[in-house]
Amino acid sequence: MIRRGCLTGVVFLILVVWCPLLRAHETNAMEDNRLAALIESVKPAIVAVGTYYFNDKPKARYMGTGFVIRKGRHIVTNFHVVSPVVEQKKLSSLRIFHQRFPDKGITVKIVAKDEFHDLALLEQDGDPLPALELADSSTAKEGHRIAFTGYPIGFVLGLNPTTHTGIISSIAPLIRPSPSARIISGDLIRHLHQPYDIFQIDATAYPGNSGSPVYLARSGKVIGVINKVFVKGKKEHALTDPSGITYAIPANFIRALEDKIQSSE
Repeated sequence: MIRRGCLTGVVFLILVVWCPLLRAHETNAMEDNRLAALIESVKPAIVAVGTYYFNDKPKARYMGTGFVIRKGRHIVTNFHVVSPVVEQKKLSSLRIFHQRFPDKGITVKIVAKDEFHDLALLEQDGDPLPALELADSSTAKEGHRIAFTGYPIGFVLGLNPTTHTGIISSIAPLIRPSPSARIISGDLIRHLHQPYDIFQIDATAYPGNSGSPVYLARSGKVIGVINKVFVKGKKEHALTDPSGITYAIPANFIRALEDKIQSSE
């Protein structure tokens, strides 16, 4: 026979254990829904950066990811994404591809570039696209939850951006050591004398993610731009054996490019 007092104690114990678990489950569900809604709002601002030639096979070629800012006219990407086109002096062939214009894309031009920080700002003359808001990247902290959205494997899945999540695992100066004392370039000397902080992210990115926006999971504001991954061994290993270590350029350097445009207007 179970005494009434004992039964009351068992019920109380169950409630004490169950209620926190229920609240935790509800909190996790709310966070999942919030992130899902955030990703859905970010994706329309993501573009693929590439070229289009009638004589090429395939005609459209993927080079990297970009994202829209500044009233829907400007696109941010990495300079190394567009540098092959710059070197070939075929800027008219540079295009962005979006769900609104998936086949041939639309022509863009480079309006500002920052080779030192690996950034480029493109401009398109079509209708404004959905844009993302820049955050003050100096407020970013290690441990902040982030997400980034882009095209890690190009057009394989069509114009359907993919999102990865993680945290800022480290904020540290970028210093590029020389592999040999005989190989000293002006750019290398500048990095040694003018190191700047970059974000190391605990999330897996791939070469096609170059130019992807890194945004805060709580607000969707962009704090950085994916520009490289740590590769174990040969370059091919970036796809077959990713390290899971990704680096991003702080968004405040984008503001400097915007200021350069505004001062010339």
